Amino acid sequence: MNIIFMGTPEFAVPTLKTLIGSPHKVVGVFTQPDKAVGRKQILTPPPVKVCAIGAGIPVFQPNSLKTPDAEELIKSLKPDILVVVAYGKILPLNILNIPKFGCVNGHASILPRHRGASPIQWALVCGDKTTGVTTQLMGEGIDTGDILLKEETAIFEDENAGQLHDRLSLITASLMLKTLEGLEKGTIVPEKQDDSLANYAPIINKEMGFLKFDKTAEEICNLVRGFNPWPNAYFLLDGKRIKVFSAKVAGKTSSTPSTVISSDGELVIACGGGTAISLLEIQAEGSKRMSAKDYLIGHSISCGKLLYGETNE
Repeated sequence: MNIIFMGTPEFAVPTLKTLIGSPHKVVGVFTQPDKAVGRKQILTPPPVKVCAIGAGIPVFQPNSLKTPDAEELIKSLKPDILVVVAYGKILPLNILNIPKFGCVNGHASILPRHRGASPIQWALVCGDKTTGVTTQLMGEGIDTGDILLKEETAIFEDENAGQLHDRLSLITASLMLKTLEGLEKGTIVPEKQDDSLANYAPIINKEMGFLKFDKTAEEICNLVRGFNPWPNAYFLLDGKRIKVFSAKVAGKTSSTPSTVISSDGELVIACGGGTAISLLEIQAEGSKRMSAKDYLIGHSISCGKLLYGETNE
């Protein structure tokens, strides 16, 4: 099949590489425009663009697909199918109707759970024990199209979003290739989604990482995992932000949530539901990332201190 691939971030690269190495032909790659990155605002190409150029595949970076020029460009490439993985733009109906086999999206959850922009992070934040990848026929709704294939995987106990991201990107690549083979042979029967089971995984922002210790220790650990490596969970200590990269449940307590109950070699905080959490790896403003144990060597935090009493938001 002639394939147009649409994707942008690192997550999409394994799928593009797999398609390039398959019997199919990638006739063009669509990705987001280059963006200014970092403090120096250096104009940087998306990872998918870098991969495509390295393979000698034409790259297109339209600001919008809702133009006659975009439609004509896609038609001129004569695709049998459009493959979309983390592209970041909504495809209008006139584009969806161009390819013979339609448009197939690789989504990093078991639909209809965690539709939306951030399924990997929210699977962890919500405490899911399993997740996976779904390939689906694209429609006008957000992740509402008919399911083609699914592959589930367990979420490891201490796995964070970055680690899960990497595993699911590889699963997406292999599942997409199986999906294309099935569509070409006519062996896949699309399955309607049960909308009553759907929930939405919204775009994440930095402030969502603010730790509220009235939640249980398990809920906070899930949030820490889900927001690592970005935007990172954090709390406020004397008005300064402290990022948290890893934590573990530390048993039961009768102390008021947000109270420091141990700072002798480990930093243990009282949480909701009579639970306690031990913060394992942290980073203070203006400092490097380190274990909480090392941080406490140079910083005294008294037991009984309320971490965000006056700054509870």
